[in-house]
Amino acid sequence: MAKKEKKEPAKPSTAWQGTYGDMITLMLCFFVMLYDPTEVDTTALSQLQAALDIQVDSIDSPTTTGGQSLSAGRLADLGNTINNLPSAEKGRSLSIAKKKAVTNFAPEINSSKITITSDERGLIITLASDAFFEEGSAELEIDETRDILLKLSKFFQDSSLKDRRFRIEGHTDNTPVSSDVFASNWELSAARSANVLHYLADFGADEKKFSIAGYADTRPMFSNETKEGQAYNRRVDIVILDDGHF
Repeated sequence: MAKKEKKEPAKPSTAWQGTYGDMITLMLCFFVMLYDPTEVDTTALSQLQAALDIQVDSIDSPTTTGGQSLSAGRLADLGNTINNLPSAEKGRSLSIAKKKAVTNFAPEINSSKITITSDERGLIITLASDAFFEEGSAELEIDETRDILLKLSKFFQDSSLKDRRFRIEGHTDNTPVSSDVFASNWELSAARSANVLHYLADFGADEKKFSIAGYADTRPMFSNETKEGQAYNRRVDIVILDDGHF
């Protein structure tokens, strides 16, 4: 009697792998959408980078020392507690201030009355001159801008900015001034800076923390060859000064 051949067990189905892969991809897309680069704490990121540094003793014997702890402690190479470094504290406060500014002035940012940027000077809150002043005038349109100036004054009194100084910088386009009040764009830009400061101080900001400057058309953001470029160049920048720019 012939022996029956044993059947090999059926291979398990791999159909689940497609569904699993789709789920992982969707989760990745979900978390990418949630990621907001403005929420990155640059100070914490620097600490993380320092913690992951690896030291190589030599090419012939590449021994490593491992990472440094992120917990509060003393860094042997700096001899300071990283959480107490003045630059780290300053950087953290400016990062917090930027988040608050973006949140507080969201309506004005959406309507292009205010923009918030940063550069080597610090955090910059830019007021579009056309929304705050009449053409060729340094008098603020206070009825339309009172609420914004009140919010700005309150913002500059925030505890996260208690050790900061501020500079108000007036800028114009290259159109010559046609006014009996101002001899040139230099006087116009300086007067606009001064008037913004006066209102901020009237609304409670500490004017001793401020300085003012007028740059006329010497520091354009865009080309003055177009009307749009000129509109962007007519502005008042309020700079929350970083270290070294007081």
